[in-house]
Amino acid sequence: MIVAALLYLVVVSYSSNTELTPGVNTHISSLTDTVVSTAREYTLTADRYGRLEIDNKRNTYRPGDVLNLKGNFKSVSFTNMNGSADKPIIIRNYRNTVVKIGEPNWNGGGYSAACEFSNCHYIRFGSESDRNMIIINGSTQAAREAYRQLQIGNKTDNIEVCFMTITNGGNGIVAKTDPIKGDKSTAYPNTTVSNLLIHDITITGAKNEAMYIGHTATYWDHTVNQPYYGSPSKFTAGHDYVQPVKWKNVKIYNNLISNIGLDGIQTSAIDGLEIFNNEVTHWGTQRNAAHNGGILIGGRTTNTNTHDNYVHDGWGEFCQFYGSGENGATHNISNNLFADNQGDGISMRGTENAIVRITNNTVACTKGNSLRINGYTGMKGKQIVSGNVFIAPNGGTGANIRNYVYVEEGGDATEGVKNEENKKFQTLLEAGVNPAAYYHPREGSSIGTAGYRRK
Repeated sequence: MIVAALLYLVVVSYSSNTELTPGVNTHISSLTDTVVSTAREYTLTADRYGRLEIDNKRNTYRPGDVLNLKGNFKSVSFTNMNGSADKPIIIRNYRNTVVKIGEPNWNGGGYSAACEFSNCHYIRFGSESDRNMIIINGSTQAAREAYRQLQIGNKTDNIEVCFMTITNGGNGIVAKTDPIKGDKSTAYPNTTVSNLLIHDITITGAKNEAMYIGHTATYWDHTVNQPYYGSPSKFTAGHDYVQPVKWKNVKIYNNLISNIGLDGIQTSAIDGLEIFNNEVTHWGTQRNAAHNGGILIGGRTTNTNTHDNYVHDGWGEFCQFYGSGENGATHNISNNLFADNQGDGISMRGTENAIVRITNNTVACTKGNSLRINGYTGMKGKQIVSGNVFIAPNGGTGANIRNYVYVEEGGDATEGVKNEENKKFQTLLEAGVNPAAYYHPREGSSIGTAGYRRK
């Protein structure tokens, strides 16, 4: 633990919405695991239009500073904010007051993001420990799908976002760097953004994805300004293609996601991804078959670990996997409870011969298959499937053996034996579980040690 005890000489340019607050702040950050003390504090309020726009190119705000947001804001934007690994810049609500950000009446035009970070590094944004102290309210109007409640973009990295509530609008959280023609720093592998923590956040009512983390395009064609998902061998001659910037080291945990139009937690283009201890429910309310994953491990993801999540009562599929096996990448989906939906359970369609360990999950009451493995895009190896509990696939009406682990288009699996056997049941009664207690096996159940256990 590093203790930052440096006292700063305070030289401040004052404006109508900036107030220096003397005093000492102490905060323990999950991002840096650092105690920041004797920090300079500022109180920031909205201008006469209800907005706060800060471009820190003159380095007014420095590592270790604390920015307290006070009152209500139609929009907030931060550009060129630079903390450091041991002294992040902390942005939070003013002491014991609720901060509201966003414009529910937005129906098109400018200011399409409630809160935005651009080219910012080493930031902690959130209240200290209460989700109800920072509230981001998105648009509720007809054009709301174009509205983003929290935008983390333009090479912003080393950022922790936590303890807040995000409602309505289009996308709850968007964290990606868009390629810009002529700017090589906005393409991979020239740039990689690192260290994103998203935790202890409630997201409800988003029309699109609750979380859109990482760029989904395999390539970006600058010539026509459109994404391209095919093979490089089929590039159009003379067109300018780049790959979008990837994230490295992303953790998403302790979040509650509900009443979402498209995917719940959507991720892509990440090396080193951990998704855990989240609850996702009532996603896919738009009934869009192309965007219906409770948790989605997307393209260009490597070294992923999805565990201890509770995904239930939604339209679509509980967990979708499109990750890559390139460079020996590892993938795990373990100890998740996936229960009560309107599609397949775990759906897999990875690339580069990705191998996934699918262990000790409970997948219950799907309208389709418990686990579906598709090898069409290059995931031809044997997936490791062991210690899971598969209950009542196919709507619980006459399931056959293929409905539990279904393979197609060259997909394959190795199922566990003996103590690692997958347990398969046509009905809840046969399984002997208690749905009201996270599908825990009742006394006398034959499940044994298989399946999900709530920690």
